[in-house]
Amino acid sequence: MKNSDIALSVSGLEVVLEGAQVLRNVTFKVPAGKTIGLAGHNGAGKTTTLRALMGVAQSRGEILLDGESIERLATAERARRGIGYAPEDRRLITALNVVENLRLPAEIRALSATEIERRLAAVRELLPELKALERRPAGLLSGGQQKMAALGRALMVGDRLLLLDEPFQGLAPVLARRYAEALHALRLQRPELAILITESNPALLAPLAAQVYTIERGEIVSPAQM
Repeated sequence: MKNSDIALSVSGLEVVLEGAQVLRNVTFKVPAGKTIGLAGHNGAGKTTTLRALMGVAQSRGEILLDGESIERLATAERARRGIGYAPEDRRLITALNVVENLRLPAEIRALSATEIERRLAAVRELLPELKALERRPAGLLSGGQQKMAALGRALMVGDRLLLLDEPFQGLAPVLARRYAEALHALRLQRPELAILITESNPALLAPLAAQVYTIERGEIVSPAQM
């Protein structure tokens, strides 16, 4: 595989929190146009890995986005480079309504009004259930609705790489199926997009991911074959 085909390359990623080493030499790649899974039990290091990739957690090691080093960039600058992030706890601004939450990262990225509307239209097409909720305060949404809104918000800026942390956690079976359908549709809508999904249950990743890495105690232990 050529380097030009790799959207995200992570090498020797390490994170120390409060004196404890949480990640150890985490190394993997996410090809452009592919969905890659990162599976592991709670506390294995999945969330910390994504937080490090976004610059939320301080880390050592190499992080390349389309061949460019980003490990010294602030979180906001990584978003400006085209990384969308949907954290496990959603992190919506509860006092803002849904459409305001969707628009906010694109406005921070200083996208034009025309481009913001174009991206909103794409999100509405992919997640039509959000359209009826757009004027509702995010704090009044159910947990599943918040997961959908967080995905939509990440898509507003994630035009190169999408990071999804435990998207199926806590979802009822019907909503989990709907979320999976949205990710399948996203692959058709944006075939060039690289996606990294973490999940405690590897079975949920199997229909979505071209490759699944397993992380245990902060280390990658078993990458599956493509």
